Amino acid sequence: MLLFACDLDNTLIYSHRHDIGTDKIPVELYDGRIVSFMTRHTQELLDEIYHRTIFVPVSTRSIAQYQRICFHPDWTPAFALVSNGGSLLLDGLPDAEWFAQSNALAAPAEADLCTAEKILQTDPNRTLEVRRVDGLFVFTKSSDVPATMTRLCTVLPPERVYSGGQKIYVLPEALNKGRAIQRLRARFPGMPVVAAGDSRFDIPLLAAADFAFYPESLDYQPHANQTGRLLPASDGIFSDVLLEQILTLIENDAYGSIS
Repeated sequence: MLLFACDLDNTLIYSHRHDIGTDKIPVELYDGRIVSFMTRHTQELLDEIYHRTIFVPVSTRSIAQYQRICFHPDWTPAFALVSNGGSLLLDGLPDAEWFAQSNALAAPAEADLCTAEKILQTDPNRTLEVRRVDGLFVFTKSSDVPATMTRLCTVLPPERVYSGGQKIYVLPEALNKGRAIQRLRARFPGMPVVAAGDSRFDIPLLAAADFAFYPESLDYQPHANQTGRLLPASDGIFSDVLLEQILTLIENDAYGSIS
């Protein structure tokens, strides 16, 4: 068996603003509106993969945002890493010991997080309140992301400042998806890890895996101790192509050579 650690947004599920065709399944409700979907093919493949792997969603979403998602009407993942890996959910419930360890890892960055909050509170381009997501990192939105990023990066280490669309994040260096997977691997000694992701947030996740799947839009270079597989956009919707590849890997028992 393998552990399948997978990013969510734009890897498995897609915003209502993203065109994935008409054969799609609603997977997230917010304020009575359907805001995210997955393709029907992705859900069918994921159902089979769920029963043949340890499927671990890995997301920068907050606990509350993650809990809005329904992957399948018949099951919920036993493990999920959210808050960029800072929170572990066991059967949907936060693990207090994991969270305490995450707080300890994040503690050295507290001064930088406070600085970020002060800068963002006075940023003229800010379009959302400044939030401390699950107590672990800073988040807001900006109408001029480059300008807000510049303000932050003149004071803070650039590697702690992230953006995506209109979203701005400032994270502790030790709080990333790769570190979270390394911590989780200790519970499954010797089990191969296959990871997939599409954004800068996912690069540590991919690097921590034995086998990494990623789109051509992501600038990721596999390292010597792993197998990487780039999935071209021309092959189809990323989630569909990804899960087809994962299922082929399982059926061929090809992951045995990467443990």
